[in-house]
Amino acid sequence: MIEALHTNKQVYLTYYKKGQCITEKGFIQSVDSLGNLFVFIDEVSELKNKMRSSELIDVRFT
Repeated sequence: MIEALHTNKQVYLTYYKKGQCITEKGFIQSVDSLGNLFVFIDEVSELKNKMRSSELIDVRFT
């Protein structure tokens, strides 16, 4: 996740939301390791999504 943030490379992000496993394509905008949070910008809607790192399952480069 840190590499994706510093290189601004697009990633596939897989995470849990309301009991479902969701995969989205986009960019990591920021990471707050102390607060256990990160901000992900979805490629489709271009919305900023603030998520907890504990919800994260996988991050892969596209």
